[in-house]
Amino acid sequence: MRIDAHHHLWRYSADAFGWIAPGSAIARDFTAVDLARELAAAGLDGAIAIQARQVAEETAFLLDCADAVPAILAVVGWTDLRAPDIAQRLADEAAPGLVGYRHVVQDEPDPDFLLDPAFVRGVRAVAARGLSYDMLVNQAQLRTVPAFLDRVGAGRFVLDHAAKPDIAGGAWQPWADAIAAIAGYPHVDCKISGLVTEADPAGWTPADIERYLAHVLEQFGPDRLIWGSDWPVCLLAARYGQVVDLVADFVARHVPAAAAAIFGGNAARAYALEGYVR
Repeated sequence: MRIDAHHHLWRYSADAFGWIAPGSAIARDFTAVDLARELAAAGLDGAIAIQARQVAEETAFLLDCADAVPAILAVVGWTDLRAPDIAQRLADEAAPGLVGYRHVVQDEPDPDFLLDPAFVRGVRAVAARGLSYDMLVNQAQLRTVPAFLDRVGAGRFVLDHAAKPDIAGGAWQPWADAIAAIAGYPHVDCKISGLVTEADPAGWTPADIERYLAHVLEQFGPDRLIWGSDWPVCLLAARYGQVVDLVADFVARHVPAAAAAIFGGNAARAYALEGYVR
């Protein structure tokens, strides 16, 4: 099964999505039906919906979308992981198809947010329920990921967007060393997603992104890389098909035998889809 392991859905409003520039290509609704059309055109079989808002109703919204479109195999939702009653909240929110949680840490002003004891406790509770946690961090927070992983302990973790390297600026360090350090944790997978919007949106080429893809492949290996489109955010820089082709071409040239794993098998393992697919 070919899976898009990272996409978003939303009913747009300027108030709810203040990070979206009014009038931009993504300042509109993106529905499950829209997604199904993109998946079919790209020859993909399924997808995993990832939270885009940090509000209580986000998870239920995505699960409703999955009910409407069977191609949405699973949901990574949001809840307040710092809540004192987090264990009970997770129990109350449990639902078929809810395979994990994410917090938009990159928007938190505190560079040490991941190390907040309440947050660590919440992520431990997620892991204790057999769910995954997606790590979305900015460059200032990236240095804290190893300490966070040490404090949280066992679980299934996914590093979103290859930790968002500054491709447009041509930056390499400290991102490259941080990726190597995080890859040393065998229970962490890396999503090769969201890279076109880290490059120059108006003029990126595959060559701009090549060495970043090569580095995460070298560090994580083909068995811990997961492809995702980051649609519709990717539309700021590329069409859906271009994002598919970017990674498909890279994989075909470097690790062709791993195509099935990178485009589906690794996501199924990281998100334990066999136990949660709706």
